[in-house]
Amino acid sequence: MFHSIVLVKQVPDTTNITGQVMKEDGTVNRAKLPAIFNFEDIVALELALKVKDKFGGKVTAITMGPPRASDILRECLYMGADTVYAISDRKFAGADTLATSYVLSEAIKKIGDYDFIFAGRQAIDGDTAQVGPQTAEKLGIPQATYVEEILDIKDGKAKIRKKIDGGFEIVEAKLPVLLTVIKGAAEPRPFSSKKVMQYKGAKSLMDLEKLTEGNPLLYIDTLKHEYEERNLFIPTLTTDDLPVDLTRIGIKGSPTKVYKIESVVLAGGNQERIEPTKKGIGELIDKLIDDHIF
Repeated sequence: MFHSIVLVKQVPDTTNITGQVMKEDGTVNRAKLPAIFNFEDIVALELALKVKDKFGGKVTAITMGPPRASDILRECLYMGADTVYAISDRKFAGADTLATSYVLSEAIKKIGDYDFIFAGRQAIDGDTAQVGPQTAEKLGIPQATYVEEILDIKDGKAKIRKKIDGGFEIVEAKLPVLLTVIKGAAEPRPFSSKKVMQYKGAKSLMDLEKLTEGNPLLYIDTLKHEYEERNLFIPTLTTDDLPVDLTRIGIKGSPTKVYKIESVVLAGGNQERIEPTKKGIGELIDKLIDDHIF
């Protein structure tokens, strides 16, 4: 029986991102872009569910983000996650990977008693691939990146297949361990229609607060109690719930600054035919050396 915690993220669809979606402080104005479930995190969730299917246990999904990020937590429940947590507070806004991994590590410590932490290799909004490894470092646990498959779990160790240039590598890691997963590792299972019906009304604390806005007949404590009794409340962790240093979170705790973003369009230039002969290849190499490409 193993407890797997999965780090999931709701990301802006960066297909057509432009400078207009950047704020003056260098952070992304997420309200200007549609939000989607980061695909590699969905694959990470699938691997966690496979561990549960094969070895037993439970799966917990957590996300750090604005109130609307609870959308992807509902999707985690639809796929088979047992528990979900939203980590949301205005003070967390603008966090880079350093601040994000710090908050996630504190949330994981609060949840406790885990064997695996799964995460997508990287998120499409930053492409840094840093949050998973930084979280492992802050928790003081081993990590394996570019994971394709968990081959076996025995004697407190996991045998893992990971992708490397030109092939794969088999490694062993002592539990607990953090694994970052590549997108080709598994095909995510479809939503369970039964679970969609069961959890479609699940709401986080911020969702309930929205319901009470402008309605004096609704009280947040009463609503929370009702949703908890129906097993439809998404637990929410804020700065009041986590022992975080306020200087290490949000923009204050984020040394990374983005000053400019541009759309890069690659255009073709002049074409030149290279003859497939020793002379032609030699001339090509000479030209590449002259252009400082070689």
